Amino acid sequence: MEGIGLSIFIYLVGLFILYIVIETAVKRGINSSIIGRYIEEKYDIKEDKTSFLDDDLDKD
Repeated sequence: MEGIGLSIFIYLVGLFILYIVIETAVKRGINSSIIGRYIEEKYDIKEDKTSFLDDDLDKD
């Protein structure tokens, strides 16, 4: 029974890491694209949202 719980936990951790990687890649891809830069300039959109993932232990 412990093996199943551990497998599910590892699976969920892997999905979370995959989510972070895909979200970052899409966000950087859109922001660095020509259309993304055009929309930022046209509508004066600056994303200043901070995430708990932005806090890095090296900053302290």
